[in-house]
Amino acid sequence: MGDRVSEVYFGDCMDYMKKLPDNFADLAVVDPPYQGSDALNPVSSDSVYQAKRTTYHLFENVKPKPEYFIELKRVSKHQIVWGGNFFGLSGGVIAWNKHGTAFGEGEIAICSTHNSVRFFDYTWNGMIQQNMKNKEQRIHPTQKPIALYEWTYMKYLPEGGIVLDTHLGSGSNRIAADKMGNIDFYSCEMDEEYFNGQEKRFENHKSQPSFNFL
Repeated sequence: MGDRVSEVYFGDCMDYMKKLPDNFADLAVVDPPYQGSDALNPVSSDSVYQAKRTTYHLFENVKPKPEYFIELKRVSKHQIVWGGNFFGLSGGVIAWNKHGTAFGEGEIAICSTHNSVRFFDYTWNGMIQQNMKNKEQRIHPTQKPIALYEWTYMKYLPEGGIVLDTHLGSGSNRIAADKMGNIDFYSCEMDEEYFNGQEKRFENHKSQPSFNFL
């Protein structure tokens, strides 16, 4: 097997998706911003938010317009949208129990591939993570663990294919796709600091030695 694609477009996802053909991706796994995120506090009236953790910088947390979801469905065969309940989306539910605080015990994604409820249990509560031996550096206020995306791919894309992420953020999704070994990954990030942060994180991931025990 040759090297898989792992592409990140620095810019607006709407501009990027307009260049893609219909049904380009087998699966879109996205985490678009939405007002009311438990990881952010409002600091002004123009939809700019700041994380509770001072290590995160200000970034635009603007809820996508309906045109975004129209375009997303055009370029992908199936979609998993984290926070999809805030956008009025319908479909199956992925419920992540992250054992969080009263402000965020868990999160929900809306999935187009089924109509049932499926659960993922993984502690992600401030400084406490499920896998403390390989603790992940938190670089983004709405960052999700790599394990969550690995579980997603094993559940919804076991044979691999093409994945699209329109809001890459910390890059956990990209690392998980690379670890799977059978996924071509395409993504966007318009915030320069987070774009650079995920690039560094991905480079660190690629620099780690891999072991084959067969």
